[in-house]
Amino acid sequence: MKMIKRRSDLHLMRKSWHFSGVLFIIIAFHNLSRPDALTYIAIASLFALVIEFSRFRFKNFNRAVQKVLAPVLRTNEMNSFSGLTAMLIGCWIAIWVFPKSIVTLSLYFLATADPIASYFGLKYGKDKLIGPKTLQGTIAAFLICFILSLSYYYARDLMQDRLLIASLLSGLAGALSELIAIKKLDDNFTIPVFGSLALWGIFYVFGGFIN
Repeated sequence: MKMIKRRSDLHLMRKSWHFSGVLFIIIAFHNLSRPDALTYIAIASLFALVIEFSRFRFKNFNRAVQKVLAPVLRTNEMNSFSGLTAMLIGCWIAIWVFPKSIVTLSLYFLATADPIASYFGLKYGKDKLIGPKTLQGTIAAFLICFILSLSYYYARDLMQDRLLIASLLSGLAGALSELIAIKKLDDNFTIPVFGSLALWGIFYVFGGFIN
């Protein structure tokens, strides 16, 4: 089994940052109207894009940004788009396109599946699937997405007659949206967008829109 030498190897600061950021979006989404949520996330996305393109253009600015965000930036994000920008754009698209109940669950997936898959992949992962993604991390993502789906559907009285199968498929949707790599899209983008699309299909097939 791969050994983790330091706590920093698990990127715990970045995982906490990721979870807190998505939780903030969930709270804002539930306390604002859809137009207001879209407006504020669009502003944040534009601001993030300005920062990104500015650091690509100006090396000294990029070094300053890297110094400030070093605890939460991946190595491959030092000179490319960060996961935060991908997350903001992905959340904006999901909120714009999909119903609130679907977006909410996909945001819960985003908050938990990515950091949990990364943690278990780094600590226990030995069977590679796609790029750095491992079978062990993907299984962990599936389990947390399944538990979240089961709890969410039960609490909201959704698809009760097919609760288990709907939850299992939703867990699979969450895990695959974290795993998927289309043109190297960041999972902070694929989880809210492709996760919401898959959930929409599950809701459509099993009558989740009736409630």
